[in-house]
Amino acid sequence: MVEKPTYSAPTMAELAQKGETPEVLLWIGCAGAFDERYKKVTIAFIKILTVAGVKFGVLGEEESCTGDPARRAGNEFLFQMQAAANIQILNGYGIKKIIAACPHCFNTIKNEYPDFGGSYEVLHHSEFLQELIETGQLKMEDGDSLKNEKITYHDSCYLGRSNQVYDAPRQLIESLQADLVEMERHRQNGFCCGAGGAQMFKEPEKGAKDINVDRTEEALETHAKIIATACPFCMTMMSDGVKNKEQEEEVKVMDIAELIAKSKNL
Repeated sequence: MVEKPTYSAPTMAELAQKGETPEVLLWIGCAGAFDERYKKVTIAFIKILTVAGVKFGVLGEEESCTGDPARRAGNEFLFQMQAAANIQILNGYGIKKIIAACPHCFNTIKNEYPDFGGSYEVLHHSEFLQELIETGQLKMEDGDSLKNEKITYHDSCYLGRSNQVYDAPRQLIESLQADLVEMERHRQNGFCCGAGGAQMFKEPEKGAKDINVDRTEEALETHAKIIATACPFCMTMMSDGVKNKEQEEEVKVMDIAELIAKSKNL
């Protein structure tokens, strides 16, 4: 009987006490830590890292919001306070490489923290997963539960148009031997999930149709049984869109990491 691995996320403080330096820091993010649905994505990703033998650490209670929501809302002072606090902790641990599942965290740490003394190699979790497959650390041939499953992928604005990460998520879906079907608007012409402009945190303005419902209808037109996302904001908005269309039983919204974990029966 094969013994199942133990899944845990050691903190940087715990590792430092042991004199250990992890390969990467996993940035959990607000959604990954507090949102009940996205916690499942965090767990799925940690399981994958463990199975792949990746030495990683998390900040735990030392991690704070990147400040992205504050800056987008116009509170530059709060953003710089949050950024400075995070950078001090990251530099204190000598962090070199950071993996983030949230494109908002990914974009802020990668492109905006360098202006405040925080320069790191930052990858989105889809990019890192693809690297693990390419190097052979993560083997996909042992799972075929999603083989020939029709999946459509929704491009996150911060991952796609802002950082040109289009291929990695799609290559991951293809590694599942699934049938990737594109929506009419995809890649650089992709359409927002509707969370942008702080719509994630408020009721939408009056109009003919909510943006997330419009985007969900486009996803449903592909007849895919799974809408793949790579962003907690997109997952929430697309899930709400599926509920609006009363398709929860027929269509599932899943993160890229969850698809990989499902394929490997983790």
